Amino acid sequence: MEFQLAWRFFKRELTQGQLLLIVLAITLAVLSVTGLARVSERLQVAINGEAATFIAADRIIDSPIALDNKILDIAAKLGLAHVTNMQFNSMVYAGDKFQLVTIKAVGPAYPLKGVIELASGETKALPQSGEAWFENRLGALLENPKSIELGNSELKLTGEISRLPDGGFNPFASAPVLLIALEDVDATGIIQPGSRVSYLYQFTGTASALKQFEAEAKPLLNNSQRWVDVQSGDSPIASAVKKAERFLLLASLLGIALACAAIGIAAQRYCQRHYDVVAMLKTFGASAKQIRRLFGIHLLLVTGLGIGLGLVGGLLLDLGLTAFLPAEIAAYSPPYSRPILLGVSTGLISAFMFSAYPLMRLLAIPPLRVLQRQLEGLQLGMWLHLLLSLTAMALLGYLYSGSIPLTLTVVFTVLLLGTLLSLLGFAMIRMGHSVGMKTTNPLQLALAGLRRRARQNALQLVGFSSALVLLLTILALRQDLLNEWQKQLPDNAPNYFLVNIAPEDAKPLNDFMNVNQIAATDIYPVIRGRLTHVNDEELISDEQQKQGEAGRVGISRELNLTYRDSLPPNNSITAGTFNQRDDEVSVETKVAERLGLNLNDTLTFTIDNQLVKVKVASFRKVQWETLQPNFFMIFTPKALADFSYTSMASFHLDDDKLKQAGSELSDNDVVLQLIKRFPTVSVIDVGAMVGQLRQIIEQVSLSLSLVLALVLLASALVLIAQTEAGMAMRQRELAVLRTFGASGWLLRSATGLEFALLGAIAGLLAVIVAEFALYMLKTQVFELVVYMHWPWWAIAPLMGALIVAFLGVWRCRQLLNQSCGELLKAG
Repeated sequence: MEFQLAWRFFKRELTQGQLLLIVLAITLAVLSVTGLARVSERLQVAINGEAATFIAADRIIDSPIALDNKILDIAAKLGLAHVTNMQFNSMVYAGDKFQLVTIKAVGPAYPLKGVIELASGETKALPQSGEAWFENRLGALLENPKSIELGNSELKLTGEISRLPDGGFNPFASAPVLLIALEDVDATGIIQPGSRVSYLYQFTGTASALKQFEAEAKPLLNNSQRWVDVQSGDSPIASAVKKAERFLLLASLLGIALACAAIGIAAQRYCQRHYDVVAMLKTFGASAKQIRRLFGIHLLLVTGLGIGLGLVGGLLLDLGLTAFLPAEIAAYSPPYSRPILLGVSTGLISAFMFSAYPLMRLLAIPPLRVLQRQLEGLQLGMWLHLLLSLTAMALLGYLYSGSIPLTLTVVFTVLLLGTLLSLLGFAMIRMGHSVGMKTTNPLQLALAGLRRRARQNALQLVGFSSALVLLLTILALRQDLLNEWQKQLPDNAPNYFLVNIAPEDAKPLNDFMNVNQIAATDIYPVIRGRLTHVNDEELISDEQQKQGEAGRVGISRELNLTYRDSLPPNNSITAGTFNQRDDEVSVETKVAERLGLNLNDTLTFTIDNQLVKVKVASFRKVQWETLQPNFFMIFTPKALADFSYTSMASFHLDDDKLKQAGSELSDNDVVLQLIKRFPTVSVIDVGAMVGQLRQIIEQVSLSLSLVLALVLLASALVLIAQTEAGMAMRQRELAVLRTFGASGWLLRSATGLEFALLGAIAGLLAVIVAEFALYMLKTQVFELVVYMHWPWWAIAPLMGALIVAFLGVWRCRQLLNQSCGELLKAG
């Protein structure tokens, strides 16, 4: 019985348009979440997939010994492709010349991701048995031989390497690379018991298979084996990928927040419109149980329709946007299951949680409302509505992102927004009370409208401001991320590194740079040392800690130390002052956090079997992604004056700038001259890696722009839904004003001013909350520089006024053009 009545009720209201707002709100919720989830997942998979070319695979296990077959069996069971490589250092000989090289012995499937670039172009081939491919600088160092001796083998040099996909970036590993077939390693006789060698097992496959592989294989690794992916810090793109993924997650969380706002607005309007219906049903003898079933089924039908339309819209949105994506991104297609499940969950959870309190008020409507229209039933329990709403948002946010910091930041921002708007918004609207009694001009009539609808306008402010806060937040974060990446990789970013610079070569090298008009960084001395004590407390290793020894865990390797008189570029002091006395050191912030250091702590280093004691004078934040020389520890020149050192530097070189400077040489010619003049200096070409890094950043930038466009669309729909919410009351008021002779011009001007005032207030409050949200996000999630957005304080209220006024007048245009009789008849 209740179902038949609910179905008839549903069809009638659907055909009459009375369900339009709540169906639109649920559709918006599901469409936003499904569309954002689908697009952001595609972009996440694409970014990670493209970034994986930096390690030539999706995952790597780096091991000093051959890997247990159990792990390889797991990979085979999950359908992962894999290749085994080896890497070690050795000497090669060509006549009377010899050179230390890094041997990279690769299996036949190498590389799983990316391509090898030779001087002759890209290739999918590999060195054959008895052959070797060499890094271009090795040829110059050995005077371009036809073959080289490696251990017991003689190998023909048949290919000149321009770039390997997993070449990595370590300016301190200065040995050029020699690529050989894995099957040739045994014949060289180099690998003996106790030899230092790295086994690199590379894997690739589907996201789900890789996730399962990580869950099963990672616990089987020992302490000397490392699990590597694009976010492990071994790739220079790691930081950019992590921040881009956080941005995509945040954008989707904001999409969920927008969707929840739309549901809340629509649910309240839906229940208000049915107050009289419930009163009538109770008057005619319907029981509370029957009414609960009736509206429960009715709401379920509405929710089902909204979810269905939203899913279709979200998938169409994904198809539409995919058509505009670059082919390399569009080629990635993650499963549809998660976006669809998330969309359905969003529709059901938000419809129930955000409708619970309005529905409670609806079911509590007394039958007496038939005679007294001002009765609204339940007046208490707003705290329950707030609790249910925040719980729903937090649940959906965590289900989507899996990130507690992101979810809590969004929830606390929404809580602050609601509190601030409920108090300040209502107070600002009530300020119009004294002038609102006179309605002789549009401004006074607008203020009178704000006063009469103070409660409703306070709720509208929540909707308007929510959309503006989310827009400001997402816009600012996107711009800050793009600016940060642009600073890290400007057009003149270094594409060559110089290492092993002898002290006597420093001045001639500077002169060489000046003569050829090459922009280079400072030359940094490099001294190897080990940190052994903090405040005279001996540091222990990770292994010692795992074996049960007590003590502070140190850094279980030697560090590259340097000294300077001034703070290097791309470094900023976070605490203390840069070295002022001879016995002071400046420490990078993350190392300081890892070691638990404080200012004025005493550090003891062992350098060339000598002890050096220094005090911590400052902590520095370092931008490691700038491709310039950076160090964990910076001493004063006098502190390390007694130790021998080599130096390093980086510089930018390209053909166009050389031509502009009037040089007939190419960048390769200049590099060859540099190698010949300074044969002991190792030149590392990172230009190809910089180009690949820029390509990834461009794809990330496109991703951020697309997600921003989606959030803009969702925000506009929320603003429209919020404007729609007050149309019924406004229609009755316009009818009354028309009856008393108000002109069309007066009503149009007053309506526009009323919405503009609401928009201006919403814009001002949105700036306050957005600044708070950005502070939390930048400090707790994205690690970005915090600063005030002063132009917003003028622009946001103005834009809020214009946008909301336009939407309000556009939505009210039909009502404003109707005559008094038409308004009374429609009401």
